[in-house]
Amino acid sequence: MNFLTKIIYKQKCIRLMSASTIFSLSSGYGKCGVSVIRVSGPETKQALKAIIGEKFQPKPRYASLKPFYHPQSKEMIDKGLVLYFPGPASFTGEDSCEFQVHGSLAVISAMLEGLGKIPGLRPATPGEFTKRAFYGGKLDLTEVEGLADLIHAETEAQRKQALLQSTGSLSKLYENWRKRIVRCAAHLEAYIDFAEDENIEDDVVVQLTKELKRLIIEISAHLNDQRQGELLRNGVRTVIVGAPNVGKSSFLNLMCQRQISIVTPIAGTTRDIIETTHNFSGFPVIFSDTAGLRNQTSDVIELEGITKAKACIESADLILLLFDAKHFMEQSNLLASKGLENFVQIYLQQLDIDMKHIRDKPMKLIANKIDLLTTDELNMLENSLDVLTISCKNELNLKPFMENFDKLLKSICGGLPTSENPRITHARYRQQLERCIEHINIFLNEYTPDTYPDIAISAQKLRNALRCIERITGGCTTEDILDVVFADFCIGK
Repeated sequence: MNFLTKIIYKQKCIRLMSASTIFSLSSGYGKCGVSVIRVSGPETKQALKAIIGEKFQPKPRYASLKPFYHPQSKEMIDKGLVLYFPGPASFTGEDSCEFQVHGSLAVISAMLEGLGKIPGLRPATPGEFTKRAFYGGKLDLTEVEGLADLIHAETEAQRKQALLQSTGSLSKLYENWRKRIVRCAAHLEAYIDFAEDENIEDDVVVQLTKELKRLIIEISAHLNDQRQGELLRNGVRTVIVGAPNVGKSSFLNLMCQRQISIVTPIAGTTRDIIETTHNFSGFPVIFSDTAGLRNQTSDVIELEGITKAKACIESADLILLLFDAKHFMEQSNLLASKGLENFVQIYLQQLDIDMKHIRDKPMKLIANKIDLLTTDELNMLENSLDVLTISCKNELNLKPFMENFDKLLKSICGGLPTSENPRITHARYRQQLERCIEHINIFLNEYTPDTYPDIAISAQKLRNALRCIERITGGCTTEDILDVVFADFCIGK
């Protein structure tokens, strides 16, 4: 999409929005103390007068206590607060207002039905208020997606990351890169057009190539984040793996402090994948309890569970490898002869887990049933392996275990987010930044200062790199991308 097409497209979208005024319940639907109904568009003042009265003159950003009437029957619906926000100093950039009413289903229904009777007003579609804010230049696409994440945040760390993004931490970083690429492209165009007239300094191309190399280093460092922002946003998918009857289900119940999985002394109790989400010190964890892995079984259902468990391992972000501490000590002489450092590899072979499925994935050893060990055996175990020890049955070692598990999660998620180091939170950003680097590298490799036609062709690569950044922020985008972004918004937002 070139610059002219982009302007025409944006103006068309603004005209389509300006032709209608939208309304919707902005707060949660259901019985509550107060509910907020939002209106935005050119007919906002008419809506205020229709609901409150023709003599009402709204004062900008001032809460007024008023009775609300049905615009046709003139019957009083409720009495509450009304606020008016004239554009462009509003969330959407348009004239907008909010009616704060009592949160009964009958009051909400009557208010929405009344607003629908006002000419020029229609119900909002999901995400339409935020979409208007985007088209009105109030938010860029990273801020829009940060706002969506903030609405869906369930933990403290998710809230902080989403809030930073919705207030422009990523936007500022990407805008800085965009401006620098624009400057390099402009200098190159000037060199192509005017170098023969000696109006351009001889080292201008040398300087812009240095700047582009610096950009590659900065963007590459940003990409080399171990997907910490995405893990924090989506939750750390943590699969609990081990042989049958090592205590995987007991471990899951202990971590979540409630009975989720069935626990019996019979090996192979768990057949299907059991998933649950839990909050650890603000970091979201999606636990997956899997079937015990073993080769000696003829049970068709258990075999299907084992197949599912292996598939779950492939998609995991973190693997918790549980083993029986007592069984380990009984086998310690045999393991010692093969090298204790090879214990993980031997154990994975016993579980019939292909090493290629867990390569490069974080994995932590957890020794369960330490209540069956002597003090000397426990010390030997902890000194032999990098392992977390616990007894799920008696909850022994629970506090130090949880402290170490919290540290592990902070390491995987990179700790709490900061404005100085904004993180990539969507796979879309990562893809576009990788393409941006590719286009810059192609330019640097193809750049030939001796032939102007080749430089002009190579300059297109810089424009392609620029578009990659703009696709992240929404400066150069298409309607299908916007549909995906706004699909997760609720109707009142």
